[in-house]
Amino acid sequence: MRGSNSSELGEKPITQLLLKQSGPASIGILVMSLNILVDSILVGNWIGSVAIAAIGVVLPVSFFISALGLAIGIGGSSIISRALGANNYEKAYTTFGNQISTTLLLTVSLVIIGLIFIDDFIPLFGGKGDIFEPAKIYYEIVLYGVPFLALSMMGNSVIRAEGKPLFAMIAMIIPSIGNIALDFILIKGFDMGMQGAAWASTFSYILCLSFIIWFFLSKKSELKISFAHFGFKVNILREIGELGVVTLARQAVVSLTYFLLNNILFELNQEAGVTSYVIISRMLMFALFPVLGVTQGFLPIAGYNYGAELKERVRESINKAILYASGLGTIVFILILTFAESIVGAFTDEPEILNSTPDAMRWVFAATPIVAIQLIGSAYFQAIGKAKPAFLLTLTRQGFFFVPLILILPNYFEEFGVWISFPLADLISTIVTGYFLNREVKKTLH
Repeated sequence: MRGSNSSELGEKPITQLLLKQSGPASIGILVMSLNILVDSILVGNWIGSVAIAAIGVVLPVSFFISALGLAIGIGGSSIISRALGANNYEKAYTTFGNQISTTLLLTVSLVIIGLIFIDDFIPLFGGKGDIFEPAKIYYEIVLYGVPFLALSMMGNSVIRAEGKPLFAMIAMIIPSIGNIALDFILIKGFDMGMQGAAWASTFSYILCLSFIIWFFLSKKSELKISFAHFGFKVNILREIGELGVVTLARQAVVSLTYFLLNNILFELNQEAGVTSYVIISRMLMFALFPVLGVTQGFLPIAGYNYGAELKERVRESINKAILYASGLGTIVFILILTFAESIVGAFTDEPEILNSTPDAMRWVFAATPIVAIQLIGSAYFQAIGKAKPAFLLTLTRQGFFFVPLILILPNYFEEFGVWISFPLADLISTIVTGYFLNREVKKTLH
């Protein structure tokens, strides 16, 4: 009975599986991103708009370190999905044990480095002027919780690889609800300001990891590992690294863009420019939850069926995932187009930000209806274990196109050049990804 849960990935109708896998993933991402959104709204209204900017400055550092856990989780989960599909349970167990050991070693090491160089990193990532002090307060406390977050992100990916999307959803909901509740208690109730916001985030990460540990220690999980599985295996680590570097590269480039945008916008429009970007980035995390949910749900389905050599099911999963995600992306764009002013007004009542941010948000979301091709395309190569194309396609949007655009266009169009870079990068990378995905499908799935 060990494979009874994961085996349905190769048996049930693709549409039913996408709904089952993507629904909980979407809800989990929704609640997690809603937490980030509400957290920013509460901070903006209770502490001030500069506090929103301060959190945005800290995000690239904590985001990159915690993204190690996500990268190790997704890289290892691809191995686990294919191993379960091929009934190779020992490889699945060893992979999971190595994921835990690697995540702990890397994240704790980076947190120590981050704390040692705290006064250098904050200005480097845009924490200048009035932003510096609140950013430093938030940075130090949140960094203590980042290893818990990294382990949670890693474990969540593995839970989904087992075909247990409901538990993965619960793992994402727990810290979200906990963070918002703690915001009310620590910021509003105890008037702790930025310290309250930071401790609320850190304690929420601990809550999430506690649930994930319970899941793997209970009878809910198929992965029953022993201490022997924690020992590093070079071949497993290499495979996790080759696949995980795709996700890590994506998150690293996201951190790089935060770094560049915070500094460029500070130069163009001081604290107000940074605040506008943080508001928009929060909406990007929140509004794209259904598209990202379909992408997350697609990964184990494609990986399992590829491992089981069920080519027709793999093709069907690609087509339907793109179709559903594109439809959802179109709805998201229409809502942003219509309600941009109201959305920005929820964060702050400062006239400068209210006047400039809504139109900027519309430009940033302009290519949302087509991003599904880009996301599903790069996810497919990752799901089937083809690290090199997955890595290159992951870098197309943020690295190859977006970074050059934000370095060039603001010189000619100032702040508008920043915002127009988003849809241009999405359009070009979607065309490139669509070409390579179509070529791969014709080559291997016919």
